[in-house]
Amino acid sequence: MPHPSTPPAVDVSVVVPVFGGSDALAELHQRLAASMAEAGLSWELILVDDRGRAQSWPAIRALANTRPEVTGLRLSRNFGQHAATICGIEHARGRWIVTMDDDLEHPPEAITSMLAAGNEETPLVYGLFPRRTHSGVRNLSSELMRWTLKRAFPDLNEHYSSFRAIHAPLARQLTGFRLARPYIDGMLSWMTSSAQTVEVTHGERQHGESAYTWRKLISHAVNIFVTFSHLPLRIASYGGAALAILNFLYMTYIVWAYFTSRIINPGYTSLMSVILFACGVQLLILGVLGEYVARLMGAAYRKPVYLIEIQTTSASDQVRNNP
Repeated sequence: MPHPSTPPAVDVSVVVPVFGGSDALAELHQRLAASMAEAGLSWELILVDDRGRAQSWPAIRALANTRPEVTGLRLSRNFGQHAATICGIEHARGRWIVTMDDDLEHPPEAITSMLAAGNEETPLVYGLFPRRTHSGVRNLSSELMRWTLKRAFPDLNEHYSSFRAIHAPLARQLTGFRLARPYIDGMLSWMTSSAQTVEVTHGERQHGESAYTWRKLISHAVNIFVTFSHLPLRIASYGGAALAILNFLYMTYIVWAYFTSRIINPGYTSLMSVILFACGVQLLILGVLGEYVARLMGAAYRKPVYLIEIQTTSASDQVRNNP
């Protein structure tokens, strides 16, 4: 929870989980400061080190030690982007909380437009990117993921992104879920249907490369579907039913062919093919069930969403071990 001596609220809290974009933090702060000053808004910047690159925490500490509006939080290990974002939200003091990436692909200058589109009746505003600067393959995979998620979660905002402006009362409700592997947009879609989008220019990455490898993207997708959707279970059920029907039809054909003398000596290959195919589908279904059981066990353990190791500001560093 926030420190007992937390200063008064500000207009905007900007929460940035940091994994590999530490080289861009100084420019991000500079552009954010200029944008907030032009809009006449009080603000703070919360940088959460999710234990990615080794140089991230020194860069965060250097910025926090010289800028009173900057707070640095270092997690005890890598908990993931969404957990790090929730950590920042829980320590935010803003009336509006903006979440964004650390690589400047989300332009700080667009924050004021997103805030203007939001109000108490529309407490959630997403930055919408008409054109993304990622590679063609990455863009294609992202659109495929969006299409699939929209069908798995009909209430999910189709234009979700990690560039969000959330009204503080709604944002703080996210901290009550206490999921060990949270998915913010899935949680928000359950909490409210009053969302707005604002078109934003997708910035070019100036430093380093994306921390999301294909392995991490696939792992993230699996977590989303297993944690927030029954779709995999339904697919397993329908797949099992379809396999049973196919096997029954094939068995019927074999019996009919035997009695009509169309099959004199059924082959070993066809028999083994059916057995192996059936076993493979059964193992797949068991694997899906195992994923759900593992998530239930994780919820039963009540593991914390995150653990903070150090909190740093311009005043001091504090060693902390509890969220």
